[in-house]
Amino acid sequence: MRSRRWFQQLHWQIIFGLLLGVLFGLAAAVSGWGRFTQVWIAPLGTVFINLLKLIAVPLVLTSLACGVASLSDLHRLSRMGGKTIGLYLLTTILAIMIGLLMVNLLEPGRQVPPNLREELQQAYLEDTADRTRQALETKDRGPLQFLVDAVPENVVEAASDNRNMLQIVILALLLGVGLIQVPRDKARPVLEFLAGLNEVLIRLVDLIMHVAPIGVFSLMSATITSVAGDDPGGVVHLIGALGYYCLAVVVGFGLQIFLVYPLFLRFGSSLGLGTFLKGVAPAQLVAFSTSSSGATLPVTMECAQENLGVSEEVSSFVLPLGATINMDGTALYQAVATVFIAQAIGMHLGATEQLTIIFMALLASIGTAAIPSAGIIMLVIILEAVHVPSAGIALILGVDRILDMLRTVTNITGDAMVATVVAASEGALHLPHNQPSVSDGTDV
Repeated sequence: MRSRRWFQQLHWQIIFGLLLGVLFGLAAAVSGWGRFTQVWIAPLGTVFINLLKLIAVPLVLTSLACGVASLSDLHRLSRMGGKTIGLYLLTTILAIMIGLLMVNLLEPGRQVPPNLREELQQAYLEDTADRTRQALETKDRGPLQFLVDAVPENVVEAASDNRNMLQIVILALLLGVGLIQVPRDKARPVLEFLAGLNEVLIRLVDLIMHVAPIGVFSLMSATITSVAGDDPGGVVHLIGALGYYCLAVVVGFGLQIFLVYPLFLRFGSSLGLGTFLKGVAPAQLVAFSTSSSGATLPVTMECAQENLGVSEEVSSFVLPLGATINMDGTALYQAVATVFIAQAIGMHLGATEQLTIIFMALLASIGTAAIPSAGIIMLVIILEAVHVPSAGIALILGVDRILDMLRTVTNITGDAMVATVVAASEGALHLPHNQPSVSDGTDV
């Protein structure tokens, strides 16, 4: 019974799908089943990718519009709100920059052997050629053309192509700002519609992720048969490169938690790092097990109030907002994953593309739903924005679950840090002398 229970967990199913896809791909390469794999197996992976793309545009539109509209509370808490938003944006930008630093320094995608990288580049030849053509066209454009491209002239046209995701982001921002400007009673029906649609989309994400094991199996099988050729043993190096990729992500998380956050605590509050980490540890454990900032929110609020001494007024405003718009770990991971996939298939992302990653990862982190696996949806958006083939996520889905758990820990740790600093600046941080122990979250 216990063995059945653990296999019912989605992350184990995805890992199993990954391993099975690798084994089948190797067997197909050795046995000459490449044609069969491409005709009968690969289309299932394409369907999975298309489902992710299908849900991306409406999810960004509803999540980001609702998130911006919720900031209407700033008219009552403008000072605290300004500090909160500023700190959240700053820590997220720093997280993205750390991610880009690690992936450019370690270059995990370059660990893929040159011959396999050439095969991967050949497999995505059409995308690479399109990317090169667009780069050449960019040279002839004016310096402000990116502003023209960012603002859509037709909503339907903008929503018809995932490469226009920046236009959808602009539309969502404008919609959210517009909702703030109109009277609350007139905005309420629109907000309720968007919130309801967002809930439906979140449920659809859950359904889509249930077929992820099949999608991963199909994508990995097709990838291996397309790149292995007469040297299936070379794929072992491709799989080994994932360990280096995980190292880049985990080191980035460590720098964010043990370097960036302590600096903010040191200069923004009187709370020591040891006391902070001990106080927030129960919420970190729940975040690790659930991979959901939203599910962990009640425990995070309890830890902040009882263990860290953050007032109820501050925690009830800062932490729910953080669960919506502050995704430091997710943004860092997306930056690393995007550049890793590009490196693995032989694409070069220059300064312009990496600045685009910073901007899109920042906006995507604001629009990411606080649920497991939502970061994958947003990763597709960023890949599309910099024209990296989104099918490349097959390379990282097998290890995504453990990284999802770790990035959720980073997300809620950042939320608690900002709540602590904001409370200290408002004179609302009162650390109890006898800190009560917080439960592990199972009774919340």
